[in-house]
Amino acid sequence: MRRRSLLLVLFLAGLALAAPAPGQQRLRLPPGFAIEPFAEGLGPARFMTLDPGGTLLVSIPRAGRVVALPDADGDGRADRVVPVVEGLELPHGLAFQGGRLYVAETGRVIRFRYDPRSLKVEGPSEVVVPDLPPRGGHWTRTIAFGPDGRLYVSVGSSCNVCREKDPRRAAILRTRPDGRTEPFATGLRNAVGIAFHPESGQLWATVNERDWRGDDLPPDYVTVVREGGSYGWPDCFAVEGRAVPDTTFDSRASCQGVSLPTVEIQAHSAPLGLAFYTGEQFPPEYRGDLFVASHGSWNRSVPTGYKVFRIRLGGPRPQVEEFASGWLVGQRAWGRPVDLVVGRDGSLFLSDDHQGVIYRIRYRG
Repeated sequence: MRRRSLLLVLFLAGLALAAPAPGQQRLRLPPGFAIEPFAEGLGPARFMTLDPGGTLLVSIPRAGRVVALPDADGDGRADRVVPVVEGLELPHGLAFQGGRLYVAETGRVIRFRYDPRSLKVEGPSEVVVPDLPPRGGHWTRTIAFGPDGRLYVSVGSSCNVCREKDPRRAAILRTRPDGRTEPFATGLRNAVGIAFHPESGQLWATVNERDWRGDDLPPDYVTVVREGGSYGWPDCFAVEGRAVPDTTFDSRASCQGVSLPTVEIQAHSAPLGLAFYTGEQFPPEYRGDLFVASHGSWNRSVPTGYKVFRIRLGGPRPQVEEFASGWLVGQRAWGRPVDLVVGRDGSLFLSDDHQGVIYRIRYRG
């Protein structure tokens, strides 16, 4: 355990010292694409959403606040940073429904009346989901509204690998009409990002798998999440399309009835936010594809991740390819992608909680 703690301290120390030199700031994208800062100096910015007027909102959990980033003159850069709501406990996931702003704190979901003209909330908050399991090893709570109009909440595990006492952990929950939650799918160690496919209505999630099983095991993954599905944690993980019992955790581990993931990704890549491309700015072949932000490894001898993946969904099987990279230079990372949102003009916003930046990716042709 001391060795693991030392490895984590050394890696994070190196990460903090890896400031971006001018040559390192040349991020790589496919021909015709450009990436530029949209807002800077935000602190550890995490998940985003668009308000009813098209203004970008972003959560800053460690500061306990949500801010708006208006671009009134349309020049591709935020004009100012507007505090929307402050004094929250680790706010993370954001969503709008019926003109109201929903915010997932670590132990509950609240909502506010919201004015898209002033970019302010009006009146006190209303508690929507009162008693989520708070904090723990994975403290983020992400939310999304499904085609059924109900709110879905992802809750990560309290540990790396353990037998949870609370069945709402390592799961995606769905709210009932009375506000109570019920498990929608289980065995998801840390499903940080969730999003619904705009046409099929299927729920997709990014999942960070367990640590300390070596550099290449087990793969992280991006998957369709089906109602009632059990995705293996803590007893199993998937490798090359088959379920493998984790006998180092439990010698009696069984994989019976386990749902396999849709797409496996390099272990420790830490996929977080995801967004289906619904805009018209990018070339037609990008429309409907899934973009995934990879936050990057922290316990791998050779760092991996720190990029944005594109998952092509048009063919018989999903195909994963690199879309944006350059935040990792050798063994040093100077940025950590977190979340993605498609803007009203079809550009793609990307948050980075290491540099405190929101990028705007656009296609110039």
